[in-house]
Amino acid sequence: MKRIQNLLGLLMGMAALPAMAQTVNITVSSGRLHTITGFGAAAMSGPMAPINDVSVIDKLYGPDSEVGLNILRMEVSPNTIGDVTTPWDTPYDWHGFLPAVKRARQYGAIIFAAPWSPPASFKTNNSARGQLADGTIGKLRRDKYKDFFPWLNTFMRYMRNNGAPVDVVSIQNEPDWHPDYSGCYYTPQELDTLVREYGSRFDKSSGVKLMSGEALGYTPNYYAPTLNDSEARQYIDLLGGHTYGHAPFKYMKHAAAMAAPYGIGAWMTEHIVDPRADTDGDSQSDTKVRDLPTWHEQLLFAEDVNETMLAGGSAYVYWYMVSHYSFIGSGETTIQPGNTYGKVLDRGRIMGQFARHLVGATMLDRNSSINKEAQTFESSAFIKGDSLIVNAIDTLPRPLTLNLVLPYKAISGERITSTEGHIGITETLLVEAPTQRFSLPIPARSFSTFIFRIDRSATGISEPVCMPRMVDDAWYNLQGQRVARPQRGIYIHQGHQVVVR
Repeated sequence: MKRIQNLLGLLMGMAALPAMAQTVNITVSSGRLHTITGFGAAAMSGPMAPINDVSVIDKLYGPDSEVGLNILRMEVSPNTIGDVTTPWDTPYDWHGFLPAVKRARQYGAIIFAAPWSPPASFKTNNSARGQLADGTIGKLRRDKYKDFFPWLNTFMRYMRNNGAPVDVVSIQNEPDWHPDYSGCYYTPQELDTLVREYGSRFDKSSGVKLMSGEALGYTPNYYAPTLNDSEARQYIDLLGGHTYGHAPFKYMKHAAAMAAPYGIGAWMTEHIVDPRADTDGDSQSDTKVRDLPTWHEQLLFAEDVNETMLAGGSAYVYWYMVSHYSFIGSGETTIQPGNTYGKVLDRGRIMGQFARHLVGATMLDRNSSINKEAQTFESSAFIKGDSLIVNAIDTLPRPLTLNLVLPYKAISGERITSTEGHIGITETLLVEAPTQRFSLPIPARSFSTFIFRIDRSATGISEPVCMPRMVDDAWYNLQGQRVARPQRGIYIHQGHQVVVR
C-alpha cells in the first residue's frame, strides 16, 4: 500500500497530538562508523536438518524477496570426506547442504560455514558430542591441532568441486560450551595456540575468510588472547559470536571495539528471539509457550537486529530460517493458525525492512535526546549512495514525535511503517524544499524506516563501492605464498589456476 503524505500537512497534524505526547530529538552526524555486510540465517530446520527445499531459498534471497537475505549459514559436519552415510546419515553430511548453497549463490549470497565439532577421531572423547553421558568433555586433541585446518581445507575443496564454494569459515560453533550434542570445547588460550601455530595452514587462496570461534555469549575473554597476539591475529579476518544470555550492548560491543583497530569486522552469527519459549512469564514455572510471536516480540526482534548494528556488528545471522519463530513457516500442526509451511512470516518481513535497504550501507553517528518516559525508543542511521536511512523502533503503547536533523539536505523521501497487522506500509514524503529538519509522528508500538534522498553532488558524497562477495584479489604461487608481482609460471588468482607467460 502506498500513499502520498504532504510534509506540511504532516507538520500541521502534529499540532493535533495530545500535549503529553513524548518527543524524541535525534541529530544525525556525517561521522561514518562501520559498513553493513548483510543479514542471514542458518539453512536448517527441525533437528538441524539442512534445507533441501530450494523454494525456501527463493523466498528469502534475491532482489524480488520480501526478506532480502544475503548470508547463508551452514554446518561443517564432523566427517572427513563429504559423501559418507555413517555416523552422520544423509542429509547431515556436507552434501546435504549443496542444494541450498547452490541456489543461494545464484542470488549472490555469502556462504558462511561453521563446524559444531571436528571429526570424532580428532577429539579427546572420540565422539562428535561435546560431552558424553559420563561427563567426559570433548576437546581437540593436541596432536590433531596440525590436522584441523587441513580438514577445513578438505571441506572447502569438496564444496568448491561440487559447485558450491563457501566464502567464510569459522573455527568453532560455541567453543565455550560442551553440550550433549555436537560440540567441541576450547579455552581462550587453546584457540589462540591453534590459530598462532597452525593458522597458516588454512587455505585462503580462493578468497575464503577465516572467522574466530563463535562464543555463546560473545564474551570478550574468548577473543582477547587471539586479538592481542599479533602472530595469531594475522590469520583472523572476522569475529563471530552469539548473543545468548547477553544483549549486544553488554559483550558484543566490547569485543567488536577490540577488533576494530585491526580492521577485523564483527558478525553476530546466531540468536533466537522467542522469549515465551523460555518461560511463560512466571519465573517459578518451567512451562513453555510455543506459538507464533506476538507483535511485541516482533518489535523485540527488530531491537535485537538494531542493537547488533549499534554494538558494532556488520552482519546479523539468525538461527533457523524455517521455524514458527523465524522467517518461513514450518507447518507444524501444533503451532497454528498462521504457521503455514513455506509462507513468509511477519518476522521475515520485519527482517526485510532491514535487509532490503541496509546491505552495503555505512552506519552514521548520531546524538539523541529522549524523555525519561520514552527511554525504550531506539534508532539508527546509515548512508548508502544518495540515500540516508533512519530506523526508529517504538515499543511504547503511545505515539511519539521524532524531531530529526540530518547532516545533509534531503530533496525527497519515503517512509516504511510496520505496526501490528500492517507491516511494510510505504508512504511518500513530499519535501517541498530541500531541508535537513523533519518532525515526524511515530505510531505506538511500531518499526519505522525513513529513506531520504540527498543531493550527493551538492554534498560531495561519492558513490560507495560495495563488494559483498569479499573476493581476494591477491596472487599466490602453488605453495600458497602471496606473490606481489607474478612472473612467468603458474599461479592461483581468485580461486583459479592461471598461467602467466
